[in-house]
Amino acid sequence: MALLSEVKKDYGKLKNYVNGEWVDSTSGKYIDIENPTTGEIIGQVPMSSADETKAAIEAAHEAWWAWRETPPITRARVFFKLKEIMEQHFENIARIMVQEQGKTIDEARGEARRTIENVETAAGVPTMMMGYNLEDGAAEAIDEEAVISPLGVFGAVCPFNFPAMIPYWFWPYAVATGNTYIIKPSSQVPLTQNYLTKLVEQAGFPPGVLNIVNGSHEVSDTLMEHPLVKGISFVGSTPTAKYIYKHSAENGKRVQAQGGAKNSLVVMPDAVLDRSISNMLASTYGCAGQRCLAGSNLIAIGNIADPFVKSFVERSKKIKVGYGLDESVNMGPVVSAKAKKKVIDYIDGAEREGAKILLDGRKIKVPGYEKGHFVGPTVIDGVTPDMTLAKEEVFGPVVGMMRMESLDEAIEFINKSPFGNASTIYTQNGKSAREFRYRCQVGNVGINVGLVAAMAYFPFAGYKNSFFGDLHGQGQDAIKFFTDRKVVITRWF
Repeated sequence: MALLSEVKKDYGKLKNYVNGEWVDSTSGKYIDIENPTTGEIIGQVPMSSADETKAAIEAAHEAWWAWRETPPITRARVFFKLKEIMEQHFENIARIMVQEQGKTIDEARGEARRTIENVETAAGVPTMMMGYNLEDGAAEAIDEEAVISPLGVFGAVCPFNFPAMIPYWFWPYAVATGNTYIIKPSSQVPLTQNYLTKLVEQAGFPPGVLNIVNGSHEVSDTLMEHPLVKGISFVGSTPTAKYIYKHSAENGKRVQAQGGAKNSLVVMPDAVLDRSISNMLASTYGCAGQRCLAGSNLIAIGNIADPFVKSFVERSKKIKVGYGLDESVNMGPVVSAKAKKKVIDYIDGAEREGAKILLDGRKIKVPGYEKGHFVGPTVIDGVTPDMTLAKEEVFGPVVGMMRMESLDEAIEFINKSPFGNASTIYTQNGKSAREFRYRCQVGNVGINVGLVAAMAYFPFAGYKNSFFGDLHGQGQDAIKFFTDRKVVITRWF
């Protein structure tokens, strides 16, 4: 597959990838894929039927046993090959993401790197998949061992905000451990997975080991209900995560369902303000705020509030908004007109509730991209714990400034939230940092790090309504999710 000298203007009608072949959908239903920066239609994605999904599940099941019998070291070598191919296509992957999702080229390159890191980590499966044993474990001459075994077919229902990385939190670990897999990409951003799957095909995975079925809830529901599917992975909003968790569990599936977030960044009086603000800007405005790790509530403690708010607003004004393929741009659009309206509604609501708009991104204009779904950096002061903006996930470049008297007050506020994805403290005081990490009921804790994104060999955590399940994506959690322990007790006469 040739490298792109420039991005395409039209990717045409996408196909599904089933049993090692690219096949046209038989549903006859397609929806448009929009570039959120230009408003142009850059392709069409099929809305596949339940029967098409069942065919993919059956193909994955047929491929499973031969792949399960393949030695782990052999499976790992295919992932090393995939890693090599992905490095060659690194820039293409990033540029396609910019086109269909709207993030900046720098953000897309970062996502492409995290995607490859999950492939690298999964390639360590011969070590990660080892079991354990004990001689004379039950009695004399009776040995006992636990063997780590794959289970069969798994599936993922994926979101729009990270079209490359999030499917790769899951499927490399599932396939490396000897399972087969089906991905349902987000219909808003299917192009990246379409391109990546062509690289998977080049790497030499056997037919049926990885399959891509495009579509909507009909595909998702079929994956959750089909008896051959052993488990479901999901990332998205909390209401959908609850549905995925409940419906999958009712059908006997393992489930890992990542939900929404409302992350607080706590700024202590001893914070190193200049460097901390640089870090916060990446957290709050990166990917236009469309990520579950985005900083949303900025809580200033004590007398640092006024200088912090003033400096943050001034730095926010310097964020350059535009088309992400421009290397000088710091922030792109939100993903759709619907998403833009939702973000603006939250800003309007905060104003009605009495908060003060210090920096207003509602009417931003980006010359040359008048049809783009842009919301500029927005800073809202005077936000109180009872306001909607302080409690609900906005998923846009909107910051709510909150002022509190003590770290205890901030931790109490964080712990009362129904979400428990991430929180960060900015401080040079070890005692404050320890109190924060020890007491905060969130899955991802940052100390002077605003974007608490776990590396591939650590789990992507989450508490409360931010995660439903027991084992997370990535690392050893993923290995455990996609396998089970088979206990063997042996005696020879």
